[in-house]
Parts: sequence; C-alpha cells; structure tokens
Amino acid sequence: MGIYLNPKNENFRTDLSMEIYVDKSMLIKEISHFMDTGRKYICVSRPRRFGKTMAGNMLSAYYSRGCDSRELFKGLKIAQDECFESKLNKYNVIKIDINSEYNNIDDKENFISIFTEKIKKEMIKAFPQVEIDDDMSLAQTILEVYAETNETFILIMDEYDVLVREQVSEELFKKYLMFLNGLFKSDTVKPAISLAYLTGILPIVRDRIQSKLNVFEEFTILDARRLAEFVGFTKEEVQALCKEYNMNYDECRHWYDGYSQHGYEIYNPKAVVEAMDTHKYGNFWTKTSSYEAISDRIKENFAGSKNDIIKMIAGERVSVNVGTYLNTMTDFRIKDDIFTYLIHLGYLAYDEEEQECRIPNEEIRQEWINTISVDNEYTVTNEIIKASRELLRETINGNEEAVARALDKSHVHVTSNRSYNNEDALQSAIYLAYIYALNKYTIVREMTAGKGFADVTFIPFVKDYPAMIIELKRNKTAESALDQIKDRQYFDSLSKYSGNLIFVGINYDEEEKTHTCKIERFEK
Repeated sequence: MGIYLNPKNENFRTDLSMEIYVDKSMLIKEISHFMDTGRKYICVSRPRRFGKTMAGNMLSAYYSRGCDSRELFKGLKIAQDECFESKLNKYNVIKIDINSEYNNIDDKENFISIFTEKIKKEMIKAFPQVEIDDDMSLAQTILEVYAETNETFILIMDEYDVLVREQVSEELFKKYLMFLNGLFKSDTVKPAISLAYLTGILPIVRDRIQSKLNVFEEFTILDARRLAEFVGFTKEEVQALCKEYNMNYDECRHWYDGYSQHGYEIYNPKAVVEAMDTHKYGNFWTKTSSYEAISDRIKENFAGSKNDIIKMIAGERVSVNVGTYLNTMTDFRIKDDIFTYLIHLGYLAYDEEEQECRIPNEEIRQEWINTISVDNEYTVTNEIIKASRELLRETINGNEEAVARALDKSHVHVTSNRSYNNEDALQSAIYLAYIYALNKYTIVREMTAGKGFADVTFIPFVKDYPAMIIELKRNKTAESALDQIKDRQYFDSLSKYSGNLIFVGINYDEEEKTHTCKIERFEK
C-alpha cells in the first residue's frame, strides 16, 4: 500500500463521515461493467464541485488491494448487490490527482517525471521480484509488472485536464501527451490495464490530443448516458434531504435544479449540501469559482452572442451546436463554442433533444446578473433587471401604466428589428421585465389551463404573494386579453389562489411599437 499505488481508503472514510452523504455507490456496478472489456477506458467530465473527486475516492476504496473496505461499504446500496464481493479490494490501483501534483510543486515543468518517479518507487517496493530500471516510464513499469506477475492495474486519474485549463507551456504539454500516450494508446500496455477512469471539467481536447486519447469513451455534462444519475444529486435524493432537513423542496428545485438528462433531474451537489447545512437558500457553488469564467467570454460578442445571453437571462432557450467546440480554453471561433464551454463549466444547461442551452437555475442566474452588472455593454439590461423588483410591486398594486412602460423598454432590448414583432420576442420581453419575480415565483410559459393555454403563469412559492396570469395580444386590446383569461377559464388550475389571483392583459401595437396593460384582481 502507498500514496499512489494501492492507496488506503482514508479519503473515502472521510467522505462518509460528512454529516450529509448521498449514496452514489451503485456507480461501482456501472463502472465494473466496463472492466477488462474493449470499453475499459472511461473519461467522465462535469462541472467543478459536482462530486468527481468523491467518486474517485469511492472507486479507489472499493478496488484497491491496499485496504479492506468491506465495513466502509456496509449499509451502502452496492453492498446489497450480488456483484459486491466480486471485485472488492482485488486490484492494483494507481490513483493520481493531476491538479494536486501540478499545483503543489515548484518545478512545474518537470512535475510529470517527479510524480512518476514516486509511483515507480512504490512499485519497486510492492513488487521486489520485478526488475524495474531507473529509465523506465510508468507505462513500461506497469507492463513489466504485468509480464512478471500477470497482475493488472486500475488507473484513476482525477482532473486529467488541468494542463489544458492552466494553459501551460507547449513543451510541458507535449511531455504530458507523451505520458498519456504511453499509458493509454500503446497496444503493448493495454492488456496490463483492467480499467482507466479519468475525470475532468472539460472533455478530451479535440485539436491536439484526439489521436492520443481516442480510445476513451466519454461521459459528459452534455450526455452522460448510463452514468446520468451519477452526475449530480437526483430529484429523489434532494427530496429526501429536504424532508430530513425540513427545507422547502420547490424552492430548492428553483435554486439548484436544471441539468436534466435521460429522465433525471440533476441538482448541483455542492449547493444542495450547503443549503441543507446552513438551512437557507443562496449562492454557494458559484463562490467556489470566479465569475471571470463568464465575463471573459461574454465580452467576446461572437455573432450576436450578447443578444442570446440577454434572452437566456430573461428565461429563454437558445439554439446551440455543441459539435464545433474543440474542448480548449482558447480556441473559440463562434458563439456556439463559447456556449458549449460554459455548459461544461456548469454556467449553462444543455437540452440534447432540442439542441438548446439555457441558464439552469436561480443560483446561476444570479451569477450571470452579477457579471453583466459590471459590464458596460449590458447597461440597459442591468437597468431593466434592477427595475424589475419595482415592476413586480407595481403589477401587484395594479399600476397599468408602469407595466406598459417597462415592457416598452425591455421589448426593444431583447429583440432585433427583424424579430421585433413576433410572439417569442414579446414573451422574452415579459421574462426580462419580470426577472426579479423569479425570486418569488415559478414562471410557466404556455401552461395548460381551463380551456386552453395561458401565455405566462406566475405560481408563487413564497407565502402571501398572489398568483398571476398574463395573456398577450398583438394589435388588439388589453381588455380582449383579460376577456380571454376569463372566457377560457385559465384560472381553473389556480383555484387555490382564489382571492389572491391577478389577471394581467397586455396588448402590443406593432405599428406604434408600444404596449398597453389592464390589470384585474380575481375573486371567485
């Protein structure tokens, strides 16, 4: 047993001792399916603080023959599965945290050879019968042990992409490529490896190391496929935590949900744990990284990305082609590359079926708002956002003129001349003008209600706030919009808010490019 080779299970023991621990142990069963097959090279990428390191600690504790982890897994789901005993602590594991190795050493240009030598020393001690020369690479050392003992290895490499994200020198990057190529590309070494499990924030870089690591099967935040339920916390897991800690689930969902895929609602683990621990909802995950990740990118207004960003802040979705991005920190050629990069970082969420991206939840929306508030290019947007709190108050108070003026301003800002008069543009204007309402309401577009679909419905999750139904018309009257709400009985689905329900009728005049508004409080 050593630091790198066949490590103990102390990291996993520490993870288990946390007050809040969500059982993700069935990941072991999924990963074990890949072992000793043609699909044994796995790369898992997802945003920062989404549990990558904890998953690596768990896999190491389960597979490593440097410890006995039976008692640690007792009570976890995997211990009840028939596969549990088959691979428990039966493999040689080499576990490397590339981020730690790189950032905790002064001689960064030589950090690969330095930690490689440390691993070789542990292997010499563990396999004294094997002759290991000083000039052997790590790949050659693994192969030599396999040839002599017939024992295979599992490689767990955390944050493999740190050298991509740190933008290191070309010489160091080439050394790193040679290191990875030796471990994973060589046909000679392949039989000696039962499993390679890499984690990172970015998927494998496609411009320079595609040929080096194209043996890896990738599970990303774009599409985690069979590993989707292990990307973050699921709906059921968060509901259980909210019940245990007496926290409002709907509000938790509003703050931290939004990374859905393959039927799973995926929540930000770091943020949910902090919310349960502090017993309040707020920005937790975003404090672990700088909003420069956003601000540096939105200043690069590729092909109108600014307009799309405003739409997303207003609650809209934007089409994106995720296939053009080269998975680097520098090669941004079109706005799709920027949006795909921000999806991988967690600042946007991706809908694979619709091929659209959006801001996933309130925590991330607040980070975007913080970013544009200091960017001169978004001065008008920031003014609208700041005014949205007052607009909500004026709407509840029935100030029809204030609502109309606010929509005039936001409508101009979220649309181009070509799209100004379409219905989507009008709804975007509504979303942006009422963005503060997201702190109090779940806003549903085209909600099934009564005898049709209500254009925009505001359902409060904060006590004492009225529910609201907004109906939009073009080139008609605000009164006709109110009549439609009542005639089609859109209020039926909001019957529990009787006495605390507001109807808002809005008409947009295409020729004048102005809005009119009528507001009524409904009492059944």
